[in-house]
Amino acid sequence: MAAAPLALPLLLVLAAAAITGCGATTVAYNDRAVVIDGQRRIILSGSIHYPRSTPQMWPDLIRKAKEGGLNTIETYVFWNGHEPRRRQANHLHPPYNFEGNYDIVRFFKEIQNAGMYAILRIGPYICGEWNYGGLPAWLRDIPGMQFRLHNDPFEREMETFTTLIVNKMKDAKMFAGQGGPIILAQSASHYIHWCADMANKQKVGVPWIMCQQDDHVPHNVINTCNGFYCHDWFPNRTGIPKIWTENWTGWFKAWDKPDFHRSAEDVAFAVAMFFQKRGSVQNYYMYHGGTNVGRTSGGPYITTSYDYDAPLDEYGNIRQEKYGHLKDLHNLLRSMEKILVHGEYNDTSYGGKNVTVTKYTFGDSSVCFINNQFGDRDVNVTLGATHLVPAWSVSILPDCKTVAYNTAKIKTQTSVMVKKANTVEEEPAALRWSWMPENLRPFMTDDRGSFRQTQLLDQIATATDQSDYLWYRTSLEHKGEGAYKLYVNTTGHEIYAFVNGKLVGQNHSANGAFVFQLETPVKLQSGKNYISLLSGTVGLKNYGPLFELMPAGITGGPVKLVGINNGTDIDLTNSSWSYKSGLAGEQRQIHLDKAGHNWRSHNSSIPVNRPFTWYKTTFAAPAGEEAVVVDLLGLNKGAAWVNGNSLGRYWPSYTAAEMDGCHVCDYRGKFKAEGDGIRCLTGCGEPSQRFYHVARAGPLRGGRRRPDARRVPHGRRGPRLRGGRRGRGRRVTLSCGGHGRVVTSVDVASFGVARGSCGAYEGGCESKAALKAFTAACVGKNSCTVKHTGAFAGAGCESGALTVQATCS
Repeated sequence: MAAAPLALPLLLVLAAAAITGCGATTVAYNDRAVVIDGQRRIILSGSIHYPRSTPQMWPDLIRKAKEGGLNTIETYVFWNGHEPRRRQANHLHPPYNFEGNYDIVRFFKEIQNAGMYAILRIGPYICGEWNYGGLPAWLRDIPGMQFRLHNDPFEREMETFTTLIVNKMKDAKMFAGQGGPIILAQSASHYIHWCADMANKQKVGVPWIMCQQDDHVPHNVINTCNGFYCHDWFPNRTGIPKIWTENWTGWFKAWDKPDFHRSAEDVAFAVAMFFQKRGSVQNYYMYHGGTNVGRTSGGPYITTSYDYDAPLDEYGNIRQEKYGHLKDLHNLLRSMEKILVHGEYNDTSYGGKNVTVTKYTFGDSSVCFINNQFGDRDVNVTLGATHLVPAWSVSILPDCKTVAYNTAKIKTQTSVMVKKANTVEEEPAALRWSWMPENLRPFMTDDRGSFRQTQLLDQIATATDQSDYLWYRTSLEHKGEGAYKLYVNTTGHEIYAFVNGKLVGQNHSANGAFVFQLETPVKLQSGKNYISLLSGTVGLKNYGPLFELMPAGITGGPVKLVGINNGTDIDLTNSSWSYKSGLAGEQRQIHLDKAGHNWRSHNSSIPVNRPFTWYKTTFAAPAGEEAVVVDLLGLNKGAAWVNGNSLGRYWPSYTAAEMDGCHVCDYRGKFKAEGDGIRCLTGCGEPSQRFYHVARAGPLRGGRRRPDARRVPHGRRGPRLRGGRRGRGRRVTLSCGGHGRVVTSVDVASFGVARGSCGAYEGGCESKAALKAFTAACVGKNSCTVKHTGAFAGAGCESGALTVQATCS
């Protein structure tokens, strides 16, 4: 999510015939649309980030996006994932990483195989709730480096990486002019003219497009919009199309925040308003959020999950009702494409700016939109007939006579995913654990460090983000014994303090306060005393002005010993400090379970509430193809692996704050993720995250598993469904999705349901005829369609919506 005011992504649009080749596609634009092979096109795109899923998942995710009515897939390019170390090449590390989840060419080939277009957002700054916004931490080691500003060191590195990606795409013939799927590409900068020059050096013949920047845009740069709503935004000059590069379908998770939910009605309202007001290119951020694998989450308090309340959830399951409601809208918009991109348009306001009718006319055909931007009242609008338009909704009339779609009226099924225990090992107690203490002895003195300094250094600049941890160690001579209070001021995210080899205190920053203190009593012995401080981070900041200069760690301190009885203070800030990055277990790669590791066997006295301990168990992979998650509830804080693959950081003991938005949800009115008026939150007072995705292809394989983790329970997910339709003669479809699930029962078939929620409806105007019909047609099948007939209606309930609730397994 590129929300930062200083993030200026520039979009490269391939000019017509910029590159020629077999099957070449020409791409141009005008004021109404992107023009592909001479045809004006509506672009309906969705963001799927390749590193946040696995190569085995990509075809299914792309297929679901296409079946959801999209014609384009968009992704960022993740610089710090592709170049974690600056062009280092040795027997352990190749100069660049394009393997596994980072096989970007394979990802775009999957898009091409699906017959879809692609948008390549090179960045290299991407924001995206990703460590440092995708910029490698090693950039800070380069003299004179200033991130995202006009300076030679950054421009050189940016150009090197951008050229690398462009050439990789050219070599694979992925650009549209070469017959590939990429019709748009993007690069980001805060210095537009230099970027334009750099683009010309790439010799792809492209103009630039910039999002979130409407002022002082060069004549050859096209500006675009990001946000929850972009209908009232227009480009800064004529002759260019209206492009919405990021329509935020939800919001990201944070350790101290509940889950944000943006309703299907509101997302559809925003999209319909955008196309009513001459929009032509719209991209969902995100369409599939996925998972921040390993240590990639951006911002110190962003969780591993990047579900984003997207139409495809973190595990790749279809999120109904959002997916289906938007699919219906996409299909309708594409059916009206020619009229929308060619037609003359006319806007008519009804009683003020909150109610508007827009009519598009092309030849003998016409299309009409009616919007009601009131958040508290329905309105009647006469357009041939009188049409009731609910509050905060848009009605679309493809013939300007009959309403075919209203954004507030959902006619697709709702699915609620429920987790089911693995039948092989239903209880965590069934798992047999081994354990191993972290070897802290090498760090309990100030010997054998990587280097020494007489100052307290920044953690990011010192460790270049190769580990979450950095040791600060020093020593002092003390005459006799003494009682002190150890005081440490830190801008890190957590800290542990050891004195003479014993843990004496720990603390972490709460609620995003990145400056905090550790104060703990300590006793010094006569003679030499050792003080070891372990600073930890849980993600690096990814947005804001000069975000890379925000310190982390015990930068500058002070660190001091405050005398308790004698009034004597000892300032250690400018002592000789020895530095070492990482933990011993990380350096020994404990998570790979190599031979020679001294695991202690399972017994009844597995240590708990003990920091710096490794745990290991094995479990059988659940049968089937459904998504697998591990439930880490009951743990404190750490990191988990399965078969050597990182699941990311966990912190289930950190509960989400209680917020007013947890207790009210109404789709009407503007959606907010910050400030007053937040609503539709879930999970208040619960662990910020407890379930972690284990991809079946990649981390999870057949047979017994060896997950090196803190605890690895597990589960599967299956849906309960709700389908609804108004009006006789219409068809109601229920689908269990993929993975071989079938309808096992039809639980409710009724009109006018007003109590409970999907999975727990209490009924209302039950229809025995409908229940019988759906049971006969659906049980035992993956999907089914039943025609809504007059025989279904109960007495006094004929005007209600038919609601059908079923269970899949």
